Amino acid sequence: MPDLQTTPLHALHVSLGAKMAPFAGYELPINYPAGILQEHLHVRGAAGLFDVSHMGQIVLRPRSGAVADAAAALETLVPVDVAGLAPGRQRYALFTAPDGGILDDLMVANRGDHLLLVVNAACKTADLAHLQADLGEICEVEPLDRALVALQGPKAEAALARIAPDVAGMRFMDVRSLDVGGVPAIVSRSGYTGEDGYEISLANEHVADVAAALLNDADVLPIGLGARDSLRLEAGLCLYGHDIDATTTPVEAALEWAIQPARRTGGARAGGFPGADVVLGQLAAGAPRRRVMLLPEGRAPMREGVEIHAAQDGPAVGRITSGGFGPTLGAPVAMGYVPTALAAPDTPVFGLLRGRMQPVKVARGPLVRPGYKR
Repeated sequence: MPDLQTTPLHALHVSLGAKMAPFAGYELPINYPAGILQEHLHVRGAAGLFDVSHMGQIVLRPRSGAVADAAAALETLVPVDVAGLAPGRQRYALFTAPDGGILDDLMVANRGDHLLLVVNAACKTADLAHLQADLGEICEVEPLDRALVALQGPKAEAALARIAPDVAGMRFMDVRSLDVGGVPAIVSRSGYTGEDGYEISLANEHVADVAAALLNDADVLPIGLGARDSLRLEAGLCLYGHDIDATTTPVEAALEWAIQPARRTGGARAGGFPGADVVLGQLAAGAPRRRVMLLPEGRAPMREGVEIHAAQDGPAVGRITSGGFGPTLGAPVAMGYVPTALAAPDTPVFGLLRGRMQPVKVARGPLVRPGYKR
């Protein structure tokens, strides 16, 4: 794969027998010899280590020296409350377009004197340009060349605490500078699986040693992109470019929980972000369609692109954006968009699978109980 980039853990993946494939311009592990099913279940029961170094890490450093200025600047691009984010905390955010569409989803951390953003790999070049063009006069916008790994699962705390004892005192969405196995790192207690866990940002030259130390724990297995996808799907978490993109608004995507009161109509800093009229209008009046979790009947998974119908003899009213087998549930799971009138849990609809209408039920998400440490 000569045109693909690799992460600093590429040699480790190969040595562990990973099946490698292209993703977002990188050669990344899809699964290891244990297989996607076992990797998925291991994360739900113990802990798994993910290489997410392909994602973008970007620092916004205020030229004034006041992090409040960086927060105010970033609020012109996202509909979330950045100014109210305390030092040592992070939150989920969305870059919006003038028509209310989602340009990317990201994490924003207040690091005391600067903001740290983690963005999607496929969008990181465009995100960097977006930030430099719009915020460059107020902030130094610096892409970081650092590795990033995620340790996820109910035994993640115990595994990481063996080489970084201070992580046990962190809460969900905390961010700290910590020593991890003798290496300076930035650790957040968050993740993309619905389980408790951490993401660890550290220098490229040290990540292989830290990964090896974590994998030396019997409770920790390496986990590839295949299980990462099935884990986040069960947890009802969106994948950019599939479940959300520039054609979906935050309200259509059922992500209005990410828009805090301060940025809503009547709030202290209402609006002021791209597409505010559209997004705030949908918050008030509703959106014409909604992203929902779906449970197909039977054993056949319904994958991205499957049409959703309100009746067996009626036209398509929506489509599935992500779908597959949910190992925790032992059944197919999916998510997609339906008209708002069909978005209530337990609403029956149909999926057109290989030319046949198959029953599907709208479900209340997430489909697994979150394991976050509040």
